[in-house]
Amino acid sequence: MRLGVLDVGSNTVHLLVVDAHPGARPIPTASHKSVLRLMRYLEPDGSISAEGVAAILTSVGDAARTAREAGIDELLAFATSAIREAANGEHVLDLVERDTGVRLDVLSGDDEARITFLAVRRWYGWSAERILLFDIGGGSLEIAQGGDEVPEVARSLPLGAGRSTIQFLPDDPPSPEQVGRLREHARRVIEASLADFSALPSPDHVVGSSKTIRSLARLAGWTEEGVGSAERAILKRKGLDDWIPRLARIPADARPALPGITADRTFQIVAGAVVLSEAMRAFDVDELDVSPWALREGLILRRLDHLD
Repeated sequence: MRLGVLDVGSNTVHLLVVDAHPGARPIPTASHKSVLRLMRYLEPDGSISAEGVAAILTSVGDAARTAREAGIDELLAFATSAIREAANGEHVLDLVERDTGVRLDVLSGDDEARITFLAVRRWYGWSAERILLFDIGGGSLEIAQGGDEVPEVARSLPLGAGRSTIQFLPDDPPSPEQVGRLREHARRVIEASLADFSALPSPDHVVGSSKTIRSLARLAGWTEEGVGSAERAILKRKGLDDWIPRLARIPADARPALPGITADRTFQIVAGAVVLSEAMRAFDVDELDVSPWALREGLILRRLDHLD
């Protein structure tokens, strides 16, 4: 069957179309992405502004047309933290359905962590044994750990790269003091979650997923030969920490000249790097693998698992 997955996130609206059936690897056939950066449209009362709502309607409408033209059998459409936490989130969902015909399911933060964990488990297989996962979106940081396909602990923290940029790094480029305040805040929030994981055995494999972490790995990590023709992307905390002060001194419009830094992530990549650094430090992680699969692939796999 041909499945479309529409992800309305804090940073982008991204449609992925795949050909898939149970027991097989999903094969991408089409993709459509619009950059939103919804955090910039938040009003003081926590609602999404009229301009932001208009941007969502346009992006979802464009993605829905692309999905129809691709001949999909089913569309899995979902929204994450930006709409989930907006004061007018329900109203926005109703407008999207009225104007585009697409009803967005709203995932909780813990659901995001669990579904992403499923994708990562399928990618690395059982030989990875116990996995610790970090995933950084625009609005939240997801952390999950376990030895099966369902993690024993899954947590979502309000430390997304977009959210952290808006709250702590208002200048471009940010000052060292702003970066320091974000680092202290991220450290406090992440350390407060450590007790949830303290009773678990140590992980055998640490994985990072999401576009932010993949971008940072291209900038500060390296690749080596993996299984078959795949490349294994690796990121060490030392390399990440070496890059953070340099990255923070470069204006956002100049960062896309660096390896791995794309225009849709350039404004929030410093915050993402700081949050990832603090997550790795808190969990005493020196090195992680970067998964090419994340939330969208997890939703596809979960849907295939439930087919008759």
